[in-house]
Amino acid sequence: MAYTTINKSTDHFNTKLWTGNGGTQSITGVGFQPDFTWIRERSEARGHNLTDAVRGAPKYINTSSTGAEETSISTTLTSFDSDGFSLGSYDDVNKNSETYVGWSWKANGVGSANTDGTINTTATSVNTTAGFSIITYTGTGSAGTIGHGLNVVPDFWMVKARSETRAWYGWSKGMSYGDVVNFQSSGAKSTDTSLFTSNAPTNQVINLGSSVGVNNSGQTFVCYAFSSKTGYSKFGTYRGNGNANGAFVYTGVKPAFIIVKKYTDAGHWQIVDNKRPGYNVNSNYLRANKSDAEATDIPFDILSNGFKARSTDGSYNESGQSYIYMAIGQSLVGSNNVPCTAR
Repeated sequence: MAYTTINKSTDHFNTKLWTGNGGTQSITGVGFQPDFTWIRERSEARGHNLTDAVRGAPKYINTSSTGAEETSISTTLTSFDSDGFSLGSYDDVNKNSETYVGWSWKANGVGSANTDGTINTTATSVNTTAGFSIITYTGTGSAGTIGHGLNVVPDFWMVKARSETRAWYGWSKGMSYGDVVNFQSSGAKSTDTSLFTSNAPTNQVINLGSSVGVNNSGQTFVCYAFSSKTGYSKFGTYRGNGNANGAFVYTGVKPAFIIVKKYTDAGHWQIVDNKRPGYNVNSNYLRANKSDAEATDIPFDILSNGFKARSTDGSYNESGQSYIYMAIGQSLVGSNNVPCTAR
């Protein structure tokens, strides 16, 4: 019998929808004070806006861009609040009459330095219960390790240079060690041990190579790391079947947020959640690697114990191709903290 330590998933992750007003507004009802919020306009083509408590508001980075951290715009996400976050007038987050989605995670505030690796982190803010960590560090130019604080081996991570223009570099469970994917690109995985070495991550550290992409001497970086948690989240890979009746991906929870990326060939990073539109077939999607407005032509079913492809689209269900996925869940918890998926 699988047990979970998470009684209420919305204590750790939540999705909020809103309409912009062109001025300032506070988004409430998240259920906690976020430490990482990812905002995306739905109704127009805009960049992604990722802000965290470690780097501090209103600094943001964009998954569809290789650009450095933006520090000159003060009207984006302006603060993390006790039950949500506040916004300025910037079009990417609050243009009048436009619609938006914000995905928020709880870590542990601004965090503190972690010395588990050979490269001491500036700060590691970690929620061990939910398996989520925000890590900032300064590159050394020499292969080394950074402490993630999760106390278990991470299943998924992404690294982005903050102080200069560089690609997003990431890895997911199911890929080989030394393989790399890019958030801002639809390209297939590559193998580059100068980015992430062929050494396996441990319950304490992630291994970095000497590449300027993840470890340029004197430059600053941020890493978001995740580990699977029973009754709450799962990260891994699946294989497409090219059939509108499948593939089915078992997660053990009813997902509230899903990202899928074909990694054996070119394919977009597809994002769906349980609020857009809030029922099956769940066809509303955004793309992490694109600035396109929300579209509705790639259907999923979000089920009590996983998710299921409902078309043959190559972005998430091409026969014989392999896909990365991350799923954050919303399972009910029954007696003795056993996740319930029957409803």
